[in-house]
Amino acid sequence: MSAIQSQWLDLNPSLRAWYAHPTSPGPHPAVLVFIEAFGVNEHFRELAERLAKAGYCAIVPDIYHGKVYDYADFDGAIGHLRTLKDDQVMTEAQTAVASLLQRPEVRGPRVGVLGFCMGGRYAFLANAELGERVAATVAFYGGGIAPDKDPAGRPPLLGHVDKMQAPLLLLYGAEDQSIAPEEHGRIATALSTARKRYTLTVFPGAPHGFFSDRRDSYRAEPAREAWEMTLNHLQRGLGVRA
Repeated sequence: MSAIQSQWLDLNPSLRAWYAHPTSPGPHPAVLVFIEAFGVNEHFRELAERLAKAGYCAIVPDIYHGKVYDYADFDGAIGHLRTLKDDQVMTEAQTAVASLLQRPEVRGPRVGVLGFCMGGRYAFLANAELGERVAATVAFYGGGIAPDKDPAGRPPLLGHVDKMQAPLLLLYGAEDQSIAPEEHGRIATALSTARKRYTLTVFPGAPHGFFSDRRDSYRAEPAREAWEMTLNHLQRGLGVRA
């Protein structure tokens, strides 16, 4: 386990990011992390530090620009989610990756991408839109990738599949009431038809948000196994030099 440092970085006048990295000089592989709909809260700051302890430089762009919502404030969080535009989020993701790759402790030229809930959808999109910069992607219960009709009004993402290059790990809970099994099927069909490398895993007994130990939906055993799978997937794509 690596000794680490973590802090806020100002990436440009309008965008900051939480950043955690091993203290050893490296260079180390890097991971871009997309948040849930609640902002860059304590859970995501600790998640970046957890990645740093595993040997990665982890950056969490603040795509909510300082706003953080309590997990009980679902309406506030979803209201903010509805204001986001995919193009703007991808621009901010590219800014974060460019900043990462300029740092002496970071090993490029590619990064891993990890996202949860809203961020799982953005991780899926980033696999296509960030192109050759992405070595591996993990999406935890990404809502809005291929719904019949997205309640937040977001466009589906299956039209981006042809541009994907990096192996993709998709993790879902069987008790997730917001992502139907039929959506898993549409995603798998699109990826298989496009001959993309992916793994799709469904955890029995796990609801939406099962990874976050700050949420009532937390399930320890699926969270532990999913984290193990995440690190294995990132290691295959990026390697670790802790």
